Amino acid sequence: MFKKSLLGLLISLLLSLIAAQCGAPATPETVTVVETVVVKEEVEKTVIETVVVKEEVEKIVTVEVQVTTEAAEAGEATEAEQEPLQVFGAYATAIEEPWDGVIHSALNKAQDEGKIVYNYTDDIGYAGDMERILREVAEDQAPAIIFGDAFGNEEAVRRVAADYPDIAFVFGSGGGPVEPNFSVFDNWIHEPAYLSGMLAGGLTKSNVVGVVGGYPVPEVNRIVNAFIAGATAVNPEVDVKTTFINSWFDPAAAKEAALAQVDAGADVLFAERFGVIEAAAENGLYAFGNMSDQTSLAPENVVSGPVWNMDPTVAYVINQVAGGTYTAQDLKDFSMVAKGGATLATINEAVTGGIPAELIEQVKAKEEEIINGLFRVDIAEAQPPASSKS
Repeated sequence: MFKKSLLGLLISLLLSLIAAQCGAPATPETVTVVETVVVKEEVEKTVIETVVVKEEVEKIVTVEVQVTTEAAEAGEATEAEQEPLQVFGAYATAIEEPWDGVIHSALNKAQDEGKIVYNYTDDIGYAGDMERILREVAEDQAPAIIFGDAFGNEEAVRRVAADYPDIAFVFGSGGGPVEPNFSVFDNWIHEPAYLSGMLAGGLTKSNVVGVVGGYPVPEVNRIVNAFIAGATAVNPEVDVKTTFINSWFDPAAAKEAALAQVDAGADVLFAERFGVIEAAAENGLYAFGNMSDQTSLAPENVVSGPVWNMDPTVAYVINQVAGGTYTAQDLKDFSMVAKGGATLATINEAVTGGIPAELIEQVKAKEEEIINGLFRVDIAEAQPPASSKS
């Protein structure tokens, strides 16, 4: 029994010695493992914090984009809510007169679109009232733009413009622009006048066509000369007779002059001035309007006519003033065919007597050539003769 106990004791001592030589104490190993686990947890926490930082960066970018979008929308809202410009029209003749009527129509359209607030005075005349009215308007209303016609009041209009450089003066004029604020325009409708002449030359049976104009000034002469050129291009035998009534608006005088041409054999009339179409209707003759589409005045008689469209000019000036980029300039190009400022009124095929289809095709072909820059109508501003055959 003692031997067995001694032997067990010896074996226990031997195992203890072997354990002491072959391995570290168990307790430090356990501590090490615990510390290692703690370290791993800290690393994991660090990783989690990094993810949070990334999320915050992404949120910042999103906020910046939203701010930019809101700024853009605010800018658009500001533009949309911009107050319409105050615009005044000053017209020497009654608004029924086609020349001033075209300007008036374009400004009314701009007002309907909410771009401007528009007021006007018409039938001012040529006795000195134009300067007085312009000065009163400039002082009392201070509009952003004043449109009108300076013909017959040229010096007066320019004097007022010079005294109010912050107002844009945009006037029909035979002169040039003046810095910083006086722009000019005119009705450059000689191209559709040529096409109207082609129709007239092809429709006349008597080979006599009558024209009644206002004054023999360059602005009128180029329209009448283009009409004559178109008529003789399709009918070399035609005699175009021209009468000037020396007035911008006198319908009674214009009608009387037209009736005199009818007595001289004219069976087609060109109403460069208002009043001629009435004479044509009373005599059952073909007629051509001017400045605007005047078919409604006599649907059975009015064939067509050169149309002046002031919309491109008005739109351009409004945009320039609203954008703070307005300068004095000659706005001529905006009243020509290329920019939509001049057109031929729709050919009225329902007129009494009808219109040959081949003549319409010929005119439309020439119109396309003008639009595409393949044919140029000469600008001839000398006074036309009383008879193209003289």
